[in-house]
Amino acid sequence: MLDDKLFLKLVLDTMPEQVVVINKEGEMVFINKGWQNFGEENDCSCGAWEKENYLFTCKKAADNGDEIGERALKGINAVINAEQEAFYLEYPCHSDDEKRWFMMRVVPFKYSTDFYYVITHQNITERKLAEEEVQKLANIDGLTDIFNRGYFDSFLEQEWNRCKRLNMPLSLALIDLDDFKLLNDTYGHQQGDECLKQVAAVLKQYTKRPSDICARFGGEEFVLVYGNTNSEQATIIINAIVEQLKQLNICNERSLPSKTLTVSVGLASVIPCNSYKIQNMVKEADDLLYKAKTAGKNLVCAADLTVVD
Repeated sequence: MLDDKLFLKLVLDTMPEQVVVINKEGEMVFINKGWQNFGEENDCSCGAWEKENYLFTCKKAADNGDEIGERALKGINAVINAEQEAFYLEYPCHSDDEKRWFMMRVVPFKYSTDFYYVITHQNITERKLAEEEVQKLANIDGLTDIFNRGYFDSFLEQEWNRCKRLNMPLSLALIDLDDFKLLNDTYGHQQGDECLKQVAAVLKQYTKRPSDICARFGGEEFVLVYGNTNSEQATIIINAIVEQLKQLNICNERSLPSKTLTVSVGLASVIPCNSYKIQNMVKEADDLLYKAKTAGKNLVCAADLTVVD
């Protein structure tokens, strides 16, 4: 005769999904091996999971401005209060080195006289990556073959929320080609377009992680985003980019004194928090770029804007 409890636990432990069962108060009464493994692999302590409250964890994230935590809390409570039969939510859970998406499902069941709630987290990364590849076609700048302004806006918001949730630094750099109008006027727009392509190709070499992006911000202006990257680390990267762009040795003979293509950069870094907004960061980077321009061009102006919440 099978030991029903042991048999059921072994079945649940073989599932790739992460499974947790909570009671009406949000207290965790069961987790499977998938849940335990995910916590250990992502530096989340699961040793004392019996003392954890899933609803409190979601509320803490929501109170910190995490939209995913807020939506999860609202959905789970709706099931607990019998306002809806079930709840599901697709959400990103990227690491620095890997893009990941999960789907949360919440369903109730009754055991004896009490209600419990099964919460599963299923990895849907393969499907989301395929969808992302299709979407990229609409998000790529036709000339430079890097992301366009629209995709940058959505990516920055996503990375801002991730860094805010994990209390990690975020860096943003605006790069402007100095005297680009002179280059266009001197050599023609075809040569100007070729210059933009060469610059974009260099930038792509420095955005390899899922948390990094380069995009065409507009005209001869480019933008770079680096998640989990502080001001010191970002400055090293930007200086390397500037040096490699110089090595292209693109002629711009009317641009003095260099007579070759140079760039000006505004670099802003911050740990996202409730008292500081995305728009502030973009404006600060733009102000730093203007500072570099007015100080003589061919400069990198950087600032760490981290504030105490």
